[in-house]
Amino acid sequence: MPAISILLGSGLGSIEDELTDAVVVPFEEIPGYPEIRVEGHAGRYVVGRLGGVDVLLQCGRFHFYEGHPAEVVAAPVRVAAALGVRAVVFTNAAGAIRGTLEPGDIVLLEDHINLMFRSPLTGPERVGEARFPDMSSPYDAGFRRLALDVARESGLKLQEGVYVSVLGPAYETPAEVRMLERLGADVVGMSTVPEVIAARANGLRCLGFSVVTNKAAGLGGTALSHRDVMEVGRVAGVKLARLLAHLVPRIDEDLYSVSTK
Repeated sequence: MPAISILLGSGLGSIEDELTDAVVVPFEEIPGYPEIRVEGHAGRYVVGRLGGVDVLLQCGRFHFYEGHPAEVVAAPVRVAAALGVRAVVFTNAAGAIRGTLEPGDIVLLEDHINLMFRSPLTGPERVGEARFPDMSSPYDAGFRRLALDVARESGLKLQEGVYVSVLGPAYETPAEVRMLERLGADVVGMSTVPEVIAARANGLRCLGFSVVTNKAAGLGGTALSHRDVMEVGRVAGVKLARLLAHLVPRIDEDLYSVSTK
């Protein structure tokens, strides 16, 4: 089983095109998985090779705003952990809060803020899962250094920032965006944080990328739409796919070096 999983956000399915020897498992064939209804989320696992390394792609995710309980939102991460995955690369589509960010930019996540006010760890303690996981470094510092190195070598502009997760599904108001900026957020979205919490509770090392698909409300001067988000994500996702094709072998090498020390 691959040691690395990649979770794809809205409109970011182009990474799947980079895989070789792909095997597809639709979510509907997995007991307990509900149907994916959000446009831009394919709803399947794909096992294949990326950059010569075996990976597990999770094409699509479950969101709190769909009405799913926490155990469903976090289920794919817990399944990956049970299958032996040791590292997860999270991707998402996000709105830009920081003024220097533009649609099409890729942001390497250095931290996050949970404004969903929900956690996948509430309820009975799960066997093998940390009850109080350390979240002082949710996104692995070593992986982040590797990502910056690969981006520099590839000539790809990669910025760093803090992601804030909100419940959704309505986009934020301009007043809310101003509040989020004051809280220290650079990009905003409606996913990722619950999954990262579950991953850290299971001892998985995490890396995160946001693809900026729009300026947040009040900053861009245009109305926001999910279709526009998907289109920008599709184009920028090609850049992210190229980055990951070079980055995944470095992550795999790092995992192997740690396991043999």
